[in-house]
Amino acid sequence: MTIAMIGSGALGLYYGARLQQAGEDVHFLLRSDYDAICNKGLTVHSCDGDFYLESLQGYRNAHEMPKADLVIVGLKTFANQHLKELITPLLSEQTAILTLQNGLGNEEQLSELFGRERILGGVAFICSNRGEPGEVHHLSQGAIRLGEFSAGLTARAEQLSAMFNRAQVPCQAVEDLKKIRWEKLVWNIPFNGLCALTDKTTDLLLAHPPTRELISELMDEVANGANAQDLTSPIDGKAFGAHMIEITEGMDDYHPSMMIDRQQGRPLELEAIYAIPLKQAAQRGIELPRIAMLYSLLSVTEK
Repeated sequence: MTIAMIGSGALGLYYGARLQQAGEDVHFLLRSDYDAICNKGLTVHSCDGDFYLESLQGYRNAHEMPKADLVIVGLKTFANQHLKELITPLLSEQTAILTLQNGLGNEEQLSELFGRERILGGVAFICSNRGEPGEVHHLSQGAIRLGEFSAGLTARAEQLSAMFNRAQVPCQAVEDLKKIRWEKLVWNIPFNGLCALTDKTTDLLLAHPPTRELISELMDEVANGANAQDLTSPIDGKAFGAHMIEITEGMDDYHPSMMIDRQQGRPLELEAIYAIPLKQAAQRGIELPRIAMLYSLLSVTEK
């Protein structure tokens, strides 16, 4: 399969490297790492075993890349205004597009641009960070769940899931994409926002009883918003939140992506992770006051 990786940050480089290692024909759209990767390859420091790729097929411009069977989108959502110019050159009649981006609204944008039938979405629960140019640090987790935007469990989704599993990436195809999107928000909304605001890592927030309690309350609110969305089955906020906290305790002093973005003066993914979920909950008559407060504080600090 010819795969185009659009958004070659920590997530895109890690998953693309795994797919290349497994024999897939992967092409990376690169920016800051272009020179380093072209000169010395890519080193992946992974909790599952380090590995090195001597060469990658890297490009500065999407127009230089070949047509793809699959486009994987790993862009930060604040760059979604570039989706049309980056993806259009890669498309043939049969190209599928899989977005692994955070939050809500990404499949809708891609569908409007390229047609609903092409689009799949996935959630990646992975702890990974960029290192020096040409290096990625995979710290923990790494599983993907993916599904069709048009709903239903399809052979195409199963095929992509099998491809990731062959590449040592645990992957499951699911029937209800909307549900797994909201489940990922159970983690993203509290930890990304609170770590960014406080400049404290996940372990410190969980070790402090008041912020640990706030994390649980935020998780409950996410589940309440989710369960108003006509999911195939409800999310048990208490049980699922407790499971997320247990997993996070195994991540040690993890720096979520929004915390790193704020430290480095980059935009924050506020629209996809906060604004759209709040809007969708409000449309179903559900108020999420703690999430709304967190969103307002993140918004004002970004000004």
